[in-house]
This record gives sequence, structure tokens and C-alpha cells, in this order.
Amino acid sequence: MILSRQDRVLVWGVTGKQATFWTERMIAYGTTVVGGVNPARAGAIHLSRPVFGSGAAAAGQFDVALLFVPPKAALAAGRDAIDAGARLLVVLTEHIPVQDVMALLALARRAGATVIGPNTAGLVTPGQAFAGIMPAFNEGVFRPGRIGVVSRSGSLGTLVCLTLTRAGWGQSAFIGIGGDALPGTGTAEALAVLAGHAGTDAVVLLGEIGGTLEQAAAAVVAGMDKPVVAFLAGRAAPPERRMGHAGAIVTGAEVGWEAKRRLLADAGAIVVATPAEVPEALGALMRGVTHD
Repeated sequence: MILSRQDRVLVWGVTGKQATFWTERMIAYGTTVVGGVNPARAGAIHLSRPVFGSGAAAAGQFDVALLFVPPKAALAAGRDAIDAGARLLVVLTEHIPVQDVMALLALARRAGATVIGPNTAGLVTPGQAFAGIMPAFNEGVFRPGRIGVVSRSGSLGTLVCLTLTRAGWGQSAFIGIGGDALPGTGTAEALAVLAGHAGTDAVVLLGEIGGTLEQAAAAVVAGMDKPVVAFLAGRAAPPERRMGHAGAIVTGAEVGWEAKRRLLADAGAIVVATPAEVPEALGALMRGVTHD
């Protein structure tokens, strides 16, 4: 879940416009992109990398599958990656049919593979590698450091990393779990990874209304010996209305902003009102000072 330069990435849909744009930047950043998959372009060379007709044709040559594919193609692409031995799938695709997401996650569980997403912006390890559509190459946004960031939202994650960098805090890793209603990796699992990561001293958790991801995360926060600062988006969202992400819909008080804020605060996290307050709260925790 925390990428390194040693992780070998294979990109499904690599010859598409957006995939080409981001794969080119991943390569320039230092990510080990070994090639891509497009059955219609098998045998071609794209961005100086081979294009395979399937994951099976590249079996043994990659560890991470990055999916730049349309919603209706996601299940087949994911199955292809899992069958070829992918240990980690980063699923950027949004609006995948729910039954297809369920099937993909079941396949991954049986194979012991981890799924990030669907609808994730990806993973970043500043100074090492990234997989997805986050601006890791922008030194004003990401810089190597020791603060882990977990976010359901890519845009909010970018904003907070920018805010941290401007305040002098670099990041150890960014984990974008995605905004799908059925994420393959939850906030709790991502927090647990960062809790055990030797290169991370503190964690910023970026959550939102809807679902129970933050409730599960609170249990992990309570057992962590690393400081946690949290921001929750959706404080003013009206009930019963989806706000941006498929999972961001309040269908009861228990998944609303106040309930999540209270749970995280009771678990020991400092919950701030705006993203701009994250660096100050983080600094206070790191100094052992109580933040009001």
C-alpha cells in the first residue's frame, strides 16, 4: 500500500489519453512502470514501454496493477490483473456497477490481493513513486517527510498536502482510498498501515459524511501511539443528498458529520474545522501541546 521504486507497475488502458499523460509523469518521477495492457495494441511500444495483450502475457513482470479503464471494463481488467498475480490493484475508475465492484473485491480477497479504490486518485510516496492521478511531481504540493495522509478525496488530499508542505511538513505517504460506496480498502486499514510504518510519525485523516469508514477508523485511532489530526468534509450537507462521492450521503444521524467528529475526538484525534487548521493542530500534537 506504500509504494516504493522497487514496485513494478503495469497500466491497464495505457494508450488512452489520460493514461498516457499520467503514465508519462509516473515514469519521469521514478515509478517503475514496466508497461501497459491493451488487447488492441498488443506488441506495440508506448512511452518506451511494451504493450501487452493481457495481464497473463506480463505475468511475473509486475506487482501493481493500475486501472485506467471504463466502468464496464473494470471487472474484466481487475480479474485479468488478479489472475496474472497482481498483489495490489489501484482502481481509478468511477461509476463501476455495484455488482461488478462486489465481484472484483471477492476475487481479490480470494487471491489475497489488496484493492485501492474504486474511484481513487491513487498512491504517492514522495521522492519514491506514485500510481494514479495525484500531482506527486509538484514540489509545492508533495515533499518527502514523515506525515502520513489518508483521504477519501483526491482533491481534498491535494489541498491538505499543499497546506502541509507550505507549513514545512513533508509526507511519508499519501493513501487515497477513494470515494466509492464499496471501497476495497477502508480508512481503518490504511490507518493501520501507517500506524506500523517506521517512516511515519503522525497521520492526517481526511474523511467525509456517509458510510461507516470513519467509525471503523476511530477504533484504530484509539489504539495508535502516533498523533492523528482529522478533517471531515460535509458539515453543512443536507440529509439524503449525495455530495460528490458515491459514499458521501447521509442516511441517518450515525453517519453524519457530528457523529463522526465525536467518535474520532473521543478516540484521541484532533478534529479541525477547516483544512487550513491541519498544520497548526499537527504542530501542537507533535510538541505535546493540547489543541483547543
